[in-house]
Amino acid sequence: MEVKKGGFYGIMFRLYLAIFAGTNMANVDEQFKRQLIEIFGISDVSDSVEERVCASYDATRRSAMPDVVAHARNAEQICRLMRLCNERRMPVYPQGARSGLVGAAVPLLGGVALDMTRMNWILEIDRRNLTATVEPGVITSDLQKEAAKYGLFYPPDPASHEFCTIGGNLSQNAGGLRCIKYGVTREYVLELDVVLPTGEMIHTGSRAMKNVSGYDLTALFVGSEGTLGIYTRATLRLIPMPESTATALCYFADAEKAMAAVSEIIAAKIVPRAIEFMDDECARAIQSTQGFEIPAGTGAVLLIELDGKKDVITAEMGKCLEICRAGGAFEVFEACSAEDREKAWNFRRAASPALYAISPGGKINEDVCVPRSELSTLLRRIKEISKKHSTPIVCFGHAGDGNVHINALVNYADPETVHRGEAAIREAFETVISLRGALSGEHGIGLAKQPYLSLQVAPKEMELMKKIKRIFDPNNILNPGKIFPPEQKQT
Repeated sequence: MEVKKGGFYGIMFRLYLAIFAGTNMANVDEQFKRQLIEIFGISDVSDSVEERVCASYDATRRSAMPDVVAHARNAEQICRLMRLCNERRMPVYPQGARSGLVGAAVPLLGGVALDMTRMNWILEIDRRNLTATVEPGVITSDLQKEAAKYGLFYPPDPASHEFCTIGGNLSQNAGGLRCIKYGVTREYVLELDVVLPTGEMIHTGSRAMKNVSGYDLTALFVGSEGTLGIYTRATLRLIPMPESTATALCYFADAEKAMAAVSEIIAAKIVPRAIEFMDDECARAIQSTQGFEIPAGTGAVLLIELDGKKDVITAEMGKCLEICRAGGAFEVFEACSAEDREKAWNFRRAASPALYAISPGGKINEDVCVPRSELSTLLRRIKEISKKHSTPIVCFGHAGDGNVHINALVNYADPETVHRGEAAIREAFETVISLRGALSGEHGIGLAKQPYLSLQVAPKEMELMKKIKRIFDPNNILNPGKIFPPEQKQT
C-alpha cells in the first residue's frame, strides 16, 4: 500500500493513522532500534506509522501492528537479527508480498516485521541440470518468465503468481492451477539455505535429483508457514517447456455431472495440466458482474487444459470433450487461438473479483481438499449447509486434485451474517474431515484455520508438531501465534 504524503487525502490518511493506529505504539527501546540500524542500515529500518500499517496485514481481514519494520538484503543481516531477537525475546515475522489468505504473515504479537522482498535476485538458471537458484523475494511469475527464455518451465502456479514471492510459496507449500499434473511447490525444491530462529545458518538438501541422506529437512521446512526458519536461498527444479497447450470450457447442467466427467477423464488415463471448476453461483456471479455470456441452464463449468506434444494433446482433448458431452456437457467452447485461450482463462480468473462485486461486504474464503471421488458429495453437502445457515456459499477451484475454494458471502458490517458464515464454514470443515479430506490444500493454517486444526490433527500428532517447533525455536520468537497458539508470553 503506497501512501502519498502530500495533498489533502494524504494528510487526512496520516491523521487517521495517528488517531486510530497510534503515533507512539512502538514497544522497542532506542537501544534496540540502534542495533537494528547497525544491522540493516538506517534506510532499511523504520518505525513510522505508515510502514508499520503496511506491514500489519495480509490478504485476509486480519491485521496487527508490528513495532518496527526491517528490510533484509542478505543472509548475514538475518542471522544477526535472529541472534539479537533471541536475546531480547522479541517476535520476528518474515513477510513477502503478504498475499496469503490465512493471516500467516500478520505480526500478531508486534515485534519486528522482516520484509524479504529486497532479496529478489534470480542467481542462476542452470540449463545443464535444469535448476534455478533464487532468493526468497523473487516474484513467481518473474522466475517463470526467466526460465521460459531458456525453454524451461517452473510449474507451480498459484493464482497470485504475478505478485506472490517464492519465499511465500515455500512457506505455504503453494499449489495452484497445475497441481493435478505437476504437483505442488515442495516437489520442485532441491536445496535450501535457512536461518534458524536462533540465528544459525543451515543448508538442506542437494542439487542431486535423488537424495535419501538422513531426514528430509528440506521437505519439513517447505510448508512450515515461517515458523521454523527463514529462507535465504533456494535451488528449484525446472523442466522442459511443454510444446503446446489445448484449452476448452465445458458447461454442465449440474455439478454432479461435471465431477463425474472429471473422474472419467482421469480414468481414461489423461492427465490434464488443469481442470478448474466453477459452480452455478460462481458462474452467475461472473456473468452478472464481469460481462461474460454463459449459456442458460448452466449449473457448473469445467475449464480443461492439456499440454505436451501437439498431436498428442489434440487427440486427448478430443477424447476429453467426448467424455464431457457424453456425461452431460450441453455446450463446449474450444480455444482455437491464443486469444480464445486467454478468453477461457479470463473466465476462470474472474471468479474471485465477481464474488467481491456481488458481496461487497466481504466473504470468508477457505480452501479444502477431499479425495477426487468425494467432490460431488462435498458440493452437495455444501448446498445443504448454505441453506441451513442462510448463508450464500460459492465454490470454485481445482477439480483435478479435489481442492475446492469455499466462499461464504457475508457482510462484515453485520455481525449476524458473519456469525452464520462462520458456523457454515465450521460445518463445511467437519464435512471435509468426514470425507477423509484436509482443512487446507494450499493456503495453510496461519491464524484463520488455527481454531479448526484439532478437527484433523489428533492430540498426539499435535504435540509432536509442537515439539518440532520447540526444537527449532526454543524461545518461540519466529512467527509466534501461527498454526498453534503461543506457548509462552512474549516480553
